[in-house]
Amino acid sequence: MNQIETRLLELLEQRRQQQRYRSRRELGSAQGALVQVDGRELLNFCSNDYLGLASHPKLREAAVAAMSSYGLGSGASHLVCGHSREHHLLEEELAAFCGRERALVFSTGFMANVGVINALVGRGDAVFEDRLNHASLLDGGLSSGARFSRYRHNDLEHLRSQLQACESAARLIVSDGVFSMDGDEAPLPALARLASERGAWLMVDDAHGFGCEGENGGGMLEKYALTSSDVPVVVGTFGKAFGTFGAFVAGGNTLIKALIQSARSYIYTTAMPPALAAATRQSLRLVGEEKWRRQVLRDHIRRLREFCRSEGLPLLDSNTAIQPLVVGDDAGAQRLSELLWQRGIWVAAIRPPTVPEGTARLRLTLSAAHSDSQLERLFDELSACWKQLGGA
Repeated sequence: MNQIETRLLELLEQRRQQQRYRSRRELGSAQGALVQVDGRELLNFCSNDYLGLASHPKLREAAVAAMSSYGLGSGASHLVCGHSREHHLLEEELAAFCGRERALVFSTGFMANVGVINALVGRGDAVFEDRLNHASLLDGGLSSGARFSRYRHNDLEHLRSQLQACESAARLIVSDGVFSMDGDEAPLPALARLASERGAWLMVDDAHGFGCEGENGGGMLEKYALTSSDVPVVVGTFGKAFGTFGAFVAGGNTLIKALIQSARSYIYTTAMPPALAAATRQSLRLVGEEKWRRQVLRDHIRRLREFCRSEGLPLLDSNTAIQPLVVGDDAGAQRLSELLWQRGIWVAAIRPPTVPEGTARLRLTLSAAHSDSQLERLFDELSACWKQLGGA
């Protein structure tokens, strides 16, 4: 047997033994609070469709209308012949939404983060990242060739000491706005002040904040009134609160011009279908206009936290749509997920290496699409399953 195949088989067996083998479930319906999965109807509490827009009829209509004009595929990269009018208008509207000079649309969030970091820093430079940053940010830092440092989660004094010891002239600090597995927020105002003090640029990936946070859905930067001087580089994705697919980077004119010239993951990939850009333009309008969605989401978050507090369930400290219920061991998290599945509730178990050792959890996510009665059902089933697991 080939050595590579032998190694792969050993890896797969190791994952099974560790209770960390990942399996996919087959979704047979549109995203929503209620979904068809593997032939069953379940309540969905593991989607990132935070505002309930993924199946909105206006988004569907916008996509269908655009397909009638542009077809489906974009045909090439943006710099060859794939940059449509829909892409151009989306970038203009995103820039206005974010209060930035310009925006640039990428095909995925992973590509945006890796491409931007690699375009901004390289050998002889330095990049500093929170330990709990998304994998795409960490991979971007590691692959850039810059001196790569990880600071303890939200520990600004640790970051300060790293910056003080750094002799590189070009310094980039990178952080999530809302951390995807813990659901907590980065201390962005303090990060911005520290970056300014030490002559560094701050880059924020606000994938889980855009749409959900801020009065108008502008995310963590709107929430804390941070300007382009405070945070020169901001990344956002469309596949979460916006309900579509893709990502963008927003910033100054010089930044965007430079990314078009040097971000390899932008230059060398096919542009997203124009129909997706058209649907995202519609989503952007709904995010700004339908503020009630954020209020419903906030009410759901408050109710879930009050319930878990009353039941003694160990939620991490989060005020966002991401509510992690830490079980601890991998097998226990998997078992709790299976118990809920049997009762018609879909919540995925998150295990290492996605989260640190000993912190396996259920990542409960809430949506404005959930009804009060669906939330009550979650409470009832979660309480029963937790007791069955032996947690009470």
